[in-house]
Amino acid sequence: MSYLQVTQLNKHYGQTQIFNNIDFSAKEGEFVTLLGPSGCGKSTLLRCLAGLTDVDSGQILLQGEDLVPLPPQKRGIGMVFQSYALFPNMTVEGNVAFGLKMQKLSANEVTRRVGEVLELVELNEFARRYPHQLSGGQCQRVALARSLVTQPRLLLLDEPLSALDARIRRHLREQIRRIQREMNLTAIFVTHDQEEALTMSDRIVLMNKGQIVQNGDAETLYTAPVNAFAAGFIGNYNLLSAEQAQRLTGQTYRSQVAIRPESIAIVSPEQGIPARIVNHSLLGNVVRYQVLVNDVELAVDVLNRSKDSLFADGIQIGLQLDLVTLREVA
Repeated sequence: MSYLQVTQLNKHYGQTQIFNNIDFSAKEGEFVTLLGPSGCGKSTLLRCLAGLTDVDSGQILLQGEDLVPLPPQKRGIGMVFQSYALFPNMTVEGNVAFGLKMQKLSANEVTRRVGEVLELVELNEFARRYPHQLSGGQCQRVALARSLVTQPRLLLLDEPLSALDARIRRHLREQIRRIQREMNLTAIFVTHDQEEALTMSDRIVLMNKGQIVQNGDAETLYTAPVNAFAAGFIGNYNLLSAEQAQRLTGQTYRSQVAIRPESIAIVSPEQGIPARIVNHSLLGNVVRYQVLVNDVELAVDVLNRSKDSLFADGIQIGLQLDLVTLREVA
């Protein structure tokens, strides 16, 4: 049996269906990401797991125990919110210790566990500070420490990095993943950021309009999307109609075709399909070119090796498509 098993979970607000017949599971120590656009139901699903929102029907089994009838404080779950939700009148140490004091642990035990978890999140030297004296990244680490110190059976993270700048986000997601692995925590992470999902997850549950679209490891979701929504949401695929794909490849297709930008190579006009660069965008280590070929506009990703290797807008080029990577999607 899975460590966490969610079965036929349903939630409505009046006539509005939030999610319908949700089924997914998590193994012990697995990092599972709920990924999807805003409004797809992923955060509500997380709140249902925590007991902060009631479900209409279905089961949530954690280590074989049905959580649905239990109040939040009886579920053994830690939750990290996007907004930090720290007590402004308490120090870092006080915020982290709060849950342990509610459990009426001894002062020595509280001091020991708070010290251990502050070291884990690298905040020992900030123990006496108040939230207003901390940066956003430090506040989020306090929120994480507060959830970890109670030694939860399940850790839930609701878009905890979305309010932070890119550099801090990268550092914190590495920290979260390291801590989760060290503690062998089972974690459910909510995000709408595909990069976060791909880099952090053992498994991704992709959602749209209250339904699970695809459930699998990051490599499978990236290389083998099950439909046009999955292809469009993960990996910046080029989505072509069957007629457009036939025009480019000479092969016949029955439905839409998806091809990744990095599966298209830019070569000399004599070596490939004649095309023209419309414009380009610098994405750090990758340059994304918008290319017009046979009246079809494609995104093409090329490693940014040097300024001298850049192609100018408007020039004629050739394209080579890796046909093995083309996928028909419904």
